[in-house]
Amino acid sequence: MTGFEIGGASAADMEMIRAWADEEGWNPGDTDRFAFAVADPDGFLVGRLHGEPVVCVSAVRYGTGFGFIGFYIARPRWRGQGYGIRLWKAAMSRLDGRLVGLDGVVEQQDNYRRSGFRPAWNNVRHEGAPRGGDDGATRVVDAGTLPFAQLAAYDRRFFPAPRDAFLSAWTGLPGRTALAAVRDGRIEGLGVVRPCSGASRVGPLYAATPEVAATLVRRLAEHAPGGEVAVDVPDANPTATALMAELGLVPTFEAARMYTGPAPTVDLPGLYGVASLELG
Repeated sequence: MTGFEIGGASAADMEMIRAWADEEGWNPGDTDRFAFAVADPDGFLVGRLHGEPVVCVSAVRYGTGFGFIGFYIARPRWRGQGYGIRLWKAAMSRLDGRLVGLDGVVEQQDNYRRSGFRPAWNNVRHEGAPRGGDDGATRVVDAGTLPFAQLAAYDRRFFPAPRDAFLSAWTGLPGRTALAAVRDGRIEGLGVVRPCSGASRVGPLYAATPEVAATLVRRLAEHAPGGEVAVDVPDANPTATALMAELGLVPTFEAARMYTGPAPTVDLPGLYGVASLELG
């Protein structure tokens, strides 16, 4: 593999990685890379052959014991030649000693199993314009008006490690809308919608009840072009799956959430949609 080198991603590389993911049909958010970069600035790797980018991956560290793999892409011309596995090993080395998660597309799941990953559930993307109307019982506010510490504590129920820098950027970037459901000063739901090449992505989507989740999806869809949204729903929450059908959203894509050890404990009954298939 003469001439193959692995290095950290530049700002220009981050946009390139987003474009590659778009070509794979993953429909990444237009501005996701800005939140991704602050999550772990050194967590994005690019493999170059004689200076040409040919493979990429993210290996993001959260806290002291958790990591997440994403954006594992080899350009079609260079697949099957060993460059991807070289980069994969570098990414896993960066997360050595941590519980590692990823969302694996169907065609890669056997490879991930051979690397020690085991499936926990499937994240199934549901897309469409949500039907129905609000019942008026759920109070919804701009999430940016709430104390950030309250938002971060709420997010921690659904994710296995603190991710304050990521969450701050994820909910506050221009062009996206973050809404929270509140009752008696408590957060009972949170949702973020962001623009993409295709249907606007909603995630995370947390809710105390299906009614709260439905209200958030409908309100967030008001900020999406044409009202079309996509939500990556864990099938380990059958209530969430049933709700998507009630809203008229249909499955279009799936990836297996996999871990190198026991799945971390999170509030699955309240998890209606993950934030990102790339960073968890």
